[in-house]
Amino acid sequence: MLRNELEQALNQLLRPDLVNDYCPNGLQVEGSIEINRIVTGVTASMQLIESAIKCNADTILVHHGYFWKNESAQIIGMKKARIKTLLKHDINLFAYHLPIDIHPTLGNNAQLGCLLSLNNIKALEGFKPNGIVMSGELTDTLSLASFANKIEMKLARKPTVIESPYANKSIKKVAWCTGGGQGYIDDVVGKDIDVFISGEISEQTVHSAQEQNIHFIAAGHHATERYGAKAVGEYLANEFGLDVTFIDCDNPA
Repeated sequence: MLRNELEQALNQLLRPDLVNDYCPNGLQVEGSIEINRIVTGVTASMQLIESAIKCNADTILVHHGYFWKNESAQIIGMKKARIKTLLKHDINLFAYHLPIDIHPTLGNNAQLGCLLSLNNIKALEGFKPNGIVMSGELTDTLSLASFANKIEMKLARKPTVIESPYANKSIKKVAWCTGGGQGYIDDVVGKDIDVFISGEISEQTVHSAQEQNIHFIAAGHHATERYGAKAVGEYLANEFGLDVTFIDCDNPA
């Protein structure tokens, strides 16, 4: 497959043209014209780049790429080292931020819902872009502690749990936004949700949960976003017969 063919296929799949994002989506660093081996991961860190080089990959596909809004445009320091290494080894870097969060089946949100065996997974109405917050239901009601234990087992990371004295004691209806989506908690209140999950927690998130009728679980930014890029890579392997490897560079955040 050629680079422009891969870019076209990814853009058709993830539709970056439909979102207003914080970074450029698609091809961020140009490398080899021919695509033979792809490495997928969460973040285009130096660790992932070096792992891709060891795999003889010509392409990297990530959720967190480069050139974020409001960051310095200077290519110095860590940014220089990363880009220099990609260019030296002729490696393409594709990055899709919100498009990998919100894809209805392959996105971070959809994949997390499937991992937790939730039913009736769908985009929660009233949020833009569509799919940035999703909802679903447990097959059987669980206590907050039991549900948190399930999340810990599935993600291999102990979550932070904030219990609301005003919310239902039994968990049935769940809403979530992977990564740094804790700010949506106030908008989820009143939508018949028992617990809201995100990757991160802020100081004010604690008070929002404790003082309103909703529990909150912070399950880790990296831990909740390991699955979108991986799923997109698996799609590429199945659809086009490409050699794709997911590499998880662990991050405790």
